[in-house]
Amino acid sequence: MIRILIVDDHAIVRGGLKELLSGESGFIVAGEAANGLEALRRIREQAFDVVLLDMSMPGRSGVELIKQIKSEHPKLAILVLSMHKEEQYAVRAMKAGALGYLTKESAPDQLVAAIRKVARGGVFITSSAAERMALELYGNHDATPHTLLSDREYQVFRMIVAGTPISGIADKLSLSVKTVSTHKTRILQKMGMANAAELIHYAIRHQLLEPSGD
Repeated sequence: MIRILIVDDHAIVRGGLKELLSGESGFIVAGEAANGLEALRRIREQAFDVVLLDMSMPGRSGVELIKQIKSEHPKLAILVLSMHKEEQYAVRAMKAGALGYLTKESAPDQLVAAIRKVARGGVFITSSAAERMALELYGNHDATPHTLLSDREYQVFRMIVAGTPISGIADKLSLSVKTVSTHKTRILQKMGMANAAELIHYAIRHQLLEPSGD
């Protein structure tokens, strides 16, 4: 029996996933969590085989949460189910320790297959994401600028292009305004750009913006 923890801040999404997965042979939805802290508490209290994880939730989420879970439970399989397009987070999620990445537009049978595969210790990833990972692993001199950013820098980059002011980013990430400003400066330097407007144009060109922001 594959014991699954569903982590998503939307109750409707959790309910839909639970109904879908509970009908599958060999699956049991053994827990739910609405945010990163709740997920960590559940994982510390119960045994799970697979964590089905959303990338964007209040508090600790995404790459940071994946790293925390893997540091405490190295053998626990994490499958990301995200609203973000694959090119935005798949490689970062996998490098952080996730065994698979799916968007919420994926077909139900693909999700079921992915859960079964990661539960066995396998990796579930599309060929395009696998190619990007290979290019990073073996060195790609033609890498797009945003892939050169650290995880924290990429997080700040995403918030900048979504229109969040420096002070707002600082509050959300529990950082000082000075630290966020330093991140912004490094982002501009690494990406070879002069200002936030150029970052926004870049994000639009590379389809890194979401309609609802970050």
